[in-house]
Amino acid sequence: MADIAAGERVIVRDEEWLVRSVRTTELDGTRVEATGVSELVRDQDAVFFDHPDLDTIDRLDPRQGRLVADVSPGFRRTRLWLESVRRGSPVPAADTRIAVGHQALLDRMDYQLRPAAQALENLRPRILIGDAVGLGKTLEIGILLSELIRRGRGERILVVTPRAVLEQFQQELWTRFAIPLIRLDSAGIQKVKQTLPSSRNPFSYYKRVIVSIDTLKNPARYKHHLKNQHWDAVVIDECHNLINRGTQNNELARLLAEQSDSLILASATPHNGKQESFAELIAMLDPTAIVDPKEYSAKDIKHLYVRRHRNSPDVKLDVADKWKARLKPDVIGVEPNAAELAVLRELEDVWLHPKSNPVIEGNGRQLFPWTLYKAFLSSPRALRASIGRRLKTIGDERNREAVALLQLDELASRAENTSPAKLDKLVEYLGSIGVGKGSDTRVVIFSERIDTLDWLQTQLQKKLKFPARAVNGVLPVEVLHAGLSDEKIQGVVEGFGQKASAIRVLIASDMASEGLNLHKECHHLVHYDLPWSFIRIQQRNGRIDRYGQLHSPQITAMALTTDEDVTDDLNVVTKLLLKEDEANRALGDAEVLLDLHDAKIEEETVMEVIRSGQDLDETIPDPTSEKLNPFARLMIKGGEHENEPAPETSARLSFFDDDDNYLTAELADISTDKGANRLDVHREDDKDLIAFTPPDDLITRFRDLPPDYRSEQGIEDRLRLTGSTDFARERLARAQKSEDTSWPDVHFLSPIHPVLDWAGDRAVGRFGRDEIPVVTGSVDRVYFLTQAVWSNAAGRPAIAHWGAVTGLPSAPEVDDFETIVEISGLSESATNAGLHDDELSELQGLVPLAVDAARAHIQERRDDFERDLINRVDRYRSGLKLWEQAAMQIADVGSRKGGKLEVQTTSGNWSAIIDSLAASGDPFVRVVGVIVPKQKG
Repeated sequence: MADIAAGERVIVRDEEWLVRSVRTTELDGTRVEATGVSELVRDQDAVFFDHPDLDTIDRLDPRQGRLVADVSPGFRRTRLWLESVRRGSPVPAADTRIAVGHQALLDRMDYQLRPAAQALENLRPRILIGDAVGLGKTLEIGILLSELIRRGRGERILVVTPRAVLEQFQQELWTRFAIPLIRLDSAGIQKVKQTLPSSRNPFSYYKRVIVSIDTLKNPARYKHHLKNQHWDAVVIDECHNLINRGTQNNELARLLAEQSDSLILASATPHNGKQESFAELIAMLDPTAIVDPKEYSAKDIKHLYVRRHRNSPDVKLDVADKWKARLKPDVIGVEPNAAELAVLRELEDVWLHPKSNPVIEGNGRQLFPWTLYKAFLSSPRALRASIGRRLKTIGDERNREAVALLQLDELASRAENTSPAKLDKLVEYLGSIGVGKGSDTRVVIFSERIDTLDWLQTQLQKKLKFPARAVNGVLPVEVLHAGLSDEKIQGVVEGFGQKASAIRVLIASDMASEGLNLHKECHHLVHYDLPWSFIRIQQRNGRIDRYGQLHSPQITAMALTTDEDVTDDLNVVTKLLLKEDEANRALGDAEVLLDLHDAKIEEETVMEVIRSGQDLDETIPDPTSEKLNPFARLMIKGGEHENEPAPETSARLSFFDDDDNYLTAELADISTDKGANRLDVHREDDKDLIAFTPPDDLITRFRDLPPDYRSEQGIEDRLRLTGSTDFARERLARAQKSEDTSWPDVHFLSPIHPVLDWAGDRAVGRFGRDEIPVVTGSVDRVYFLTQAVWSNAAGRPAIAHWGAVTGLPSAPEVDDFETIVEISGLSESATNAGLHDDELSELQGLVPLAVDAARAHIQERRDDFERDLINRVDRYRSGLKLWEQAAMQIADVGSRKGGKLEVQTTSGNWSAIIDSLAASGDPFVRVVGVIVPKQKG
């Protein structure tokens, strides 16, 4: 008996169900996810196990198919049926072309298709996307997730991100790809748990969720929930936070890697400079990729790692008109006033380079004075806060250090009470670029110290003469740091990207330097104080210097400078900022310059260079220098994909001119159903716009859509969709300019949109059990349209073939499905002149023969259909054997207990995965339609 295939209809408990996905499990047999088709269970999702002790899944015998004449206008019901069957049948594993990702709401750029194309070629769809800041990793993730969904491998998705980008990520995937994610912060999880029985897992309530790594990383609280969940795909954004073994983040990542089929890791800084740590990250994707974590090449990781930057050959031409090159960075030197100069002199003589015995003994003697210096470079307020914390630690005010701290605090207090020179210079600069009352110009200002952020907010609000009244919950000058609530963070980030928002100045800590898009309405960035770390500088600059930036980004830094004999901030700031800019242009990566890959260690290294009086130019190599670490060069190359041809995409095959026509036709058919609710469909052809009142069975599916989108757009009352990318972009841009919402009021109808899934399910249910529609067309003989799917041992389609059988009963031939459909004229312009009943009775007996012919065809041509897949399987099998041999040799030499057993276990697990890829068992074959010649005359 053929294996159950996705897209097939089955009978369970005397009700009819459409199979969504199939997975084979060792304990429970075949696991089938299905959606109800018959009236009693229509639109209900269910999971069945084809196991004697659990469920009995009866399959419809395709040889018993009953022919029925389609009497609908223009054969609309047949076209809807065939279209829905095609869409509901997953793309098989043998086809690795990009099928739908390039049809999302985005600018088609081949470099963004590369990660998806590479992942689909792999044993399992797993990839590390290491593209430099600003290239669109979220879009690349969305493309790959779209492909997995189209292949029936993306029903259950978990996305893990830093909490600051939760809403941004959620909006990008929904508005551009129509992939709904429910946002679950810690409060959200608790809310879900309140609605569930205590025994129910909150992560099983929704199929696709996004959650912050901060929420999940508490293993005691959530590990037991995650451990019992299998995910089709897991995405971990900013995965460099997972590298260090033994941390909660690392433990979480390893658990999720084991619990998912597909794994997507993303980070612009995906390594810490240590080959062993990067090898461990790769091992989460494929433990057989690297034999020796201390020594490997680009060839070993090429299939799992992609990294490009703005000036990569395969990128720069694509992004030229949608990413303005940044201007040369500008450093504004600021002369300290007398009170500030007194603080600098005190810091120099007493703390940094004391002329007598140091005031600090023991731990912190080298580091803490520079902490004070860096705090003052931020602001007198920040210095005083650091002094206060240190005094609390010391306790004894008679202590020599405490006395010196109190003296320094007195000087800092005077500097704070005079208007600091850097603040005055900042206000002057902001005025020069147009920031102020009545202007739309925006700027993001970074500072390392929260005390400085809060102080700057108060000062700038007043000095720039902004109104003190909040509009829609935000002020013209807002702050962003980790101490704020999730709701406040999301509101500020969303508002800064909306043209109509009142926010003009965003003052941010380095919490905002990872992943956030701050470029939509802003191209000015100011480092009020510059971190002594290339990692931090690069991350900050990438907030406005990224794809989609239509104005040349201007990066500016402020630095105290004086002719006095004190440590010079201007020299340090200038050299660091220019080195970062040079590395960004040449390599797309500045962190390789110091080759430390840890912001704190970079800070300490620069600090030591300054303390000892060395020249920064001698410590920091030029971007093209041969001094760069070979491993760093390997990471920059990113698997060496730049000379490969562009990823191949599959042609759009449809019975309708576009997706909105398909949906319109289905809505028209639904309107004719007995007892159907009034849909009140409105159509605007020039905008490919469809507006309608959703029926109850569609509203039930809205549970999985983002709640903010549902509530703000009122989609349960009126749903507005468009198949036009131009119109969808216009509405998205309009939402970004709105004060009220960043969700567009018209949603883009991508090929994987949930509404199209619903329409497909309704169309599939239009014909009864075993019914096969018959139509007439411009053909000279009868054609039986057939679907053949051959699944693998894992229950997923390995190969598929759509055919058109003719020549029955005596000389069967199998022609190409698409060719015959095109010739027949079965399109939107088709006309239905009707059929005679006697024609059907003559053809009925040929249905079993058509099934047999299609089955014989796919069996005979199996090698052709499966050649590329088998070649991949053979390569993996050969590679696994070589890996096992080499890994066993290393285990022999090494002293790690259980090394050989671990190698054998890994080899066995991956061998089983390899063996499950090729087609197995028997193919599932059925007739899906019949085309007969039109009556002459």
